[in-house]
Amino acid sequence: MRLGLPRWAGTLAVKAAVFITVMCCTLAALLGVLVHVSVSNQTVEQARDLALSRLDDATTAFEAGDRLMPGMGVDPDGLPESLRKLAAAGERGTMVADHEGRPTMWAAGPADGGRALAVEVDYSQQSRTINDLGRAIIWSSGLAIGVTLLVGAFAVTRVTRRLHTTARVARRISGGDLDARVDDPRTKDPTRPQDEVAAVAAALDSMAASLQGKLQSEQRFTADVAHELRTPLTGLHAAAELLPAGRPTELVRDRVAALRTLTEDLLEISRLDTGRERLDLDTEQLAALAERVVRTAGNHTEVRVVRDATVETDRRRLERVLGNLVANAHRHGRPPFVVTVNGPVVSVRDHGDGYPEYLVEHGPQRFRTEGGAKGHGLGLTIALGQAEVLGARLSFGNAEDGGAVATLVLR
Repeated sequence: MRLGLPRWAGTLAVKAAVFITVMCCTLAALLGVLVHVSVSNQTVEQARDLALSRLDDATTAFEAGDRLMPGMGVDPDGLPESLRKLAAAGERGTMVADHEGRPTMWAAGPADGGRALAVEVDYSQQSRTINDLGRAIIWSSGLAIGVTLLVGAFAVTRVTRRLHTTARVARRISGGDLDARVDDPRTKDPTRPQDEVAAVAAALDSMAASLQGKLQSEQRFTADVAHELRTPLTGLHAAAELLPAGRPTELVRDRVAALRTLTEDLLEISRLDTGRERLDLDTEQLAALAERVVRTAGNHTEVRVVRDATVETDRRRLERVLGNLVANAHRHGRPPFVVTVNGPVVSVRDHGDGYPEYLVEHGPQRFRTEGGAKGHGLGLTIALGQAEVLGARLSFGNAEDGGAVATLVLR
């Protein structure tokens, strides 16, 4: 079984803190070892030189037959065996060893008869100096690591806070708020150094402004085209009504009606895109409203009321949403068609092939239909836009046993 790491473990701040800690510990350990080794070697060398100097004095006195000073002797007790053997072989050497409970620097050389002439120098002070140095290195390294971590955490936190702000603005833009901007202070003052985070923020703001401009141009174009089409379509509709009865006249009237519907849908979408729609709120019984929508549509749709609810909503917009959902079910699905009211939740279901995968994942898209289906893909787009104006949540899915299910959740 693979255990997942907590979410915070993958954040930039944690990674930076771990990196700084590892680097600080590595550098502190390396510098500490270098300093400790250097001072230890210097201390040992000084003690060794002193011991060898005293060994020279002891050798001179021994050869002259003079009395040896305290700390000097031939084969004294406590002399390390390895150093004794070295002196017996005619060599001179030094060694640090414990003697009578304290560190001692020994120096030994050859004496007559295969014996060892040795001197001892108290090494306690030097040993304490080296130990104190080790402790000082550890404490100073810990203090340096702590200070570095605090400074690094402060610096990284400032960067990650700006990155979080940029990510939050990006999510708002992807959610449709094209007025959202990062407005990083560094991007407004050219005299300040521009770091990578400021570059990303500036690029995001520029992208949002460009996208907003293009979408607004598209919305104005759509609204202008739909508005300009209204006048000739009105005249065309009036002319079609004057044609003599017959199959050609029916075809002309049908196409004119389709064009008028398309034009009105485009106008409605353009109004929704502006985000300036206002609600006309009133209190409505949800079950009665659903039955009225089905009755007005004039198609065979069953209304099931699990639990009725009283909602405060814009009746015209809610009827538009439910009407478009029912019409889409009849256009693309198969019977039975069922509208279910369960409190503030209304679902519209058919038993056809279900919604396309792209629609379930990303929602309806304008002028996109699957499999040669009739329509322009605007009905569900309008339903979704009106639901957003109502403050409701409209989702699309497919039932396990087949069929498309649209679910509207009112506030």
